[in-house]
Amino acid sequence: MIRAMRESDIEDYLVRRAKALSGEVRKVKWIGRRGAPDRVVMLPGSRLYWVELKRPGEQAEPHQAREHTRMRRLGQQVFVVDSLDAINLLLR
Repeated sequence: MIRAMRESDIEDYLVRRAKALSGEVRKVKWIGRRGAPDRVVMLPGSRLYWVELKRPGEQAEPHQAREHTRMRRLGQQVFVVDSLDAINLLLR
């Protein structure tokens, strides 16, 4: 029986792919505020991405989407990814 993909599977893949590109990945947690993206991805060439990880087909919760919008207004690159393909597109 094939197991459904979990958010942690997608997260593990993100970390492996970023490291293969000589990048670093850190978990994120806001203090005193909700809605932080799960990870920040730092890649060579000053590429920095905030990544919210979800199970396939899931979307950001309303409070997360509001925080992502605030961050984007400040010029941050925030992505919600729910698949290995989405990670491959992000890190190409």
